[in-house]
Amino acid sequence: MKTVPRIWLAAVFGITAASIWGGMYVVSDVMLLVLPPFTLLTLRILLALLMILYPLDRARRGGAPDRRTMTSLLAVGALGLGVSLGAQFVGADLSTAVNGALVTSASPAFVVLFAVILLGEKLTRLRLAGIVLASAGVLVILNLAAADFNSDTFVGDVFLAIAAFTWGLYSVLVRRVSIQHSLSTLTVTVYALFGGLLLSVPASALELSNRAIGEVDALVVLGVLYLGIISTALALLLWNRAFALAPAAVASLFFFAQPLSGALLAALVLGQEMTLALWLGGGLIALALLLSLVPAAPAAPATKRASP
Repeated sequence: MKTVPRIWLAAVFGITAASIWGGMYVVSDVMLLVLPPFTLLTLRILLALLMILYPLDRARRGGAPDRRTMTSLLAVGALGLGVSLGAQFVGADLSTAVNGALVTSASPAFVVLFAVILLGEKLTRLRLAGIVLASAGVLVILNLAAADFNSDTFVGDVFLAIAAFTWGLYSVLVRRVSIQHSLSTLTVTVYALFGGLLLSVPASALELSNRAIGEVDALVVLGVLYLGIISTALALLLWNRAFALAPAAVASLFFFAQPLSGALLAALVLGQEMTLALWLGGGLIALALLLSLVPAAPAAPATKRASP
């Protein structure tokens, strides 16, 4: 039996993670009515670590990385799971859902930028075409005219832009640290989450001194469990694995499954109409994802110069 190509495995992992996150925003919006942003983020990380990932990593490895490696992992995690996810939650709390989806859809462009700068990846015409097609699909689905970039949402939109920028950088750094230190995806994810706690815990303590927690009922508990176990433990593990298997510029395209899955879930679960825009945008994103699976052409062999 033939081995499944790495790029196909990366696509399955990355698209699944992005699809999970696509359905996460409705849950997050409801939870943010009860819990402040960084408090929700801290609970999400703790649940992912304590209930799933840390016990699995300890059972598999039985030891921690060396000090230098751990420092790198904690720094990467502080950026992606502290700064980026924290900024995303704050932005979602201060802006609109449409603005959030549009602004954070810029993350793949930042992934490609940092992949070129930090990893030396080549930006081929095919990959560039995929990014353009997927971006067009997102704009068609979300309807740019529905976005409301005014003074009331400005602060939230700035936080969303920070989230998109730092998530792009985090995703590339995950690939680099995985390659440099030959680490398993599980270990990378565990210590990145610990890095996120270094920022989210003090930020949570600060915000709780100014904002009280709302009424916690069974629905809130279930929502927090979903965000911690499914949207963090499972989805983050899959996303990090996708970037360990595929070039960052390719894996970045998998992020575009997020707005598509969110729109499809809204249609299927909430009964919203399957509009022409949804079909057209979904087709563009699907085409972009297919382009990402086309293998890059091998480099031409160097020719020897004839001796004079």
